[in-house]
Amino acid sequence: MSSEQLLNSPLGKLSHYVTEYDPGQLCPIPRVNTWEEFGYEKSPYTGCDIWNAYELSWLNEKGLPLVVIAEIWIPVESLNLIESKSFKLYLNSFSQTKFKDIDQVSEILESDLSACAGGVVKVNLLPVNSKQYQSADFEGTCLDDQDISIEVYHRDANLLEATETRVTNEKLYSHLLKTNCPVTGQPDWGSISIEYTGKQIVHTSLLKYIISYRTQTDFHEQCTENIFLDIMQHCQPDELAVYTRYLRRGGLDINPYRSTKNEQPQNLRLFRQ
Repeated sequence: MSSEQLLNSPLGKLSHYVTEYDPGQLCPIPRVNTWEEFGYEKSPYTGCDIWNAYELSWLNEKGLPLVVIAEIWIPVESLNLIESKSFKLYLNSFSQTKFKDIDQVSEILESDLSACAGGVVKVNLLPVNSKQYQSADFEGTCLDDQDISIEVYHRDANLLEATETRVTNEKLYSHLLKTNCPVTGQPDWGSISIEYTGKQIVHTSLLKYIISYRTQTDFHEQCTENIFLDIMQHCQPDELAVYTRYLRRGGLDINPYRSTKNEQPQNLRLFRQ
């Protein structure tokens, strides 16, 4: 991603609060094919980026405000990321605009976001009291209670280790993921789930590696892809899925999923989300 593209985005700049529908607020950022840097001729993963929007509201034809939670599913094959602040400004622009019904809003969202992303974006609008948004947790073994010393706080894939012992399948997760916005430097707090089949990954090494992202500056999607590719390269699993769920900013959370399998993750809501 070029510095010019970041300079043209609204991230880190003073912005006006637009309350009338304006798709021009959306800012695309071309995806970086991270896998090319690792020597792959084509992408070794499929997946999606799940955005949850908790502050979407508009007016019905009588002027009554309506509010929903929006699930937005952006395929990893799309040409662009959508810059997060521009996404927020775009959603804000619905707030004082009248729409016929929820179906019209859903259709407009899908059309605008697909055009910005350069791929087919799916939108699901849910009532704010939807039981789907009750808190849950990742399945598997939590890595965070290990009594280990940490010395590295910059991304270091050499921390990863795998044994010669084979496992059928293992699910591991951590709530200690922290990365940083590449523009503002602000912290992005998250949780990560790693499911794999193959040689057993040493748990202490995996936790040290996750914590090594603590000073990493990249967008959520790129961090997730780097984690996936580092594990593939250093631990060589037969199958792998990496799912990161970041805490919300400005009413939006971003949750990238990358997997060797062509499947969709559950859009679960972690306790602190």
